[in-house]
Amino acid sequence: MVYPFFRPLLFLLDAERAHRLTIAALRAMPAGNPGPADPVLASHVAGIDFPNPVGLAAGFDKDGEVAHKMHALGFGFAELGTLTPLPQAGNPKPRLFRLVEDRAVINRMGFNNGGQESAARRLSGLGRHGGVIGVNIGANKDSSDRIADYAAGVRRMSPFADYLTINISSPNTPGLRALQDKGALDDLLSAVMTARGDDRTPIFLKVAPDLEPADVDDIAALGIAHRLDALIISNTTISRPALRSAHAGETGGLSGDPLRDLAQQRLRDFRSATGGAIPLIAAGGIANAEDAYARIRAGAALVQFYSAMVYEGPWLARRVNAGLKRLLARDGFANVAQAVGADA
Repeated sequence: MVYPFFRPLLFLLDAERAHRLTIAALRAMPAGNPGPADPVLASHVAGIDFPNPVGLAAGFDKDGEVAHKMHALGFGFAELGTLTPLPQAGNPKPRLFRLVEDRAVINRMGFNNGGQESAARRLSGLGRHGGVIGVNIGANKDSSDRIADYAAGVRRMSPFADYLTINISSPNTPGLRALQDKGALDDLLSAVMTARGDDRTPIFLKVAPDLEPADVDDIAALGIAHRLDALIISNTTISRPALRSAHAGETGGLSGDPLRDLAQQRLRDFRSATGGAIPLIAAGGIANAEDAYARIRAGAALVQFYSAMVYEGPWLARRVNAGLKRLLARDGFANVAQAVGADA
């Protein structure tokens, strides 16, 4: 693979500038064809047919510029955003840091995006190319009614999404994670489901890894009560395990290798709390096929990553899928669905 030769050059650039350069390169790339679904890896989750269980997490393509092209790189689905009702610049720069020694990333981006109207205009002119597209929605930092922001996002972005993700787990918008509290979450999910109305676009909820056992139980119960279509476990963490990088003290959400154990444990917690009643999607600290397979066996129907591509390159999804096929065959599973929750 050529990426190891280019990576040192990219790492000479500021992390956010390198990211924008990557998006520009992908915009110039032909969309390509994802090819037919592999029957071993194909999954049916939340009423959606996924050609494979490996997805691009939100945050990579905030404004829907290249998500429709990611399927040709091996992704079974791509989630764009986070999109807020109104454009916002996000937090002051620098706000994205590579922790190379830890194979990690810290970000405090703050939902920087061009707003839902701009994204809707862009997405309306793009073909799907047969790929599954999710849209991750959030609330504006200065909103006086964040629940209303999420309801508005559901109404505005449903026409362009195979599924919608309600993101209440970012640590970089002050007070946002308070929406994970039982009462606030009940109100939020009621508003979101009302906004969806007769439109049956699946609704996913993305939660933080920094939760107490009671929080997990409450979120699981409310997810079942409101008939959520899936839970994404999890976002970045505000905790700080032992880190070696000079950027270890930066504020923001930590992702990458150091998040692996926490995200894996939180997935197990939600599998236990839901009893398998809601599909789970694993994110956080997934960098190879072994990581993805461990999450699947722990109860994840699908997996997502983003930070790992900083270190492994754009073809990581293909390598993970190839590795998953080998691991499934080794353990005697005819398809990935048989392995979901095997260790639960």
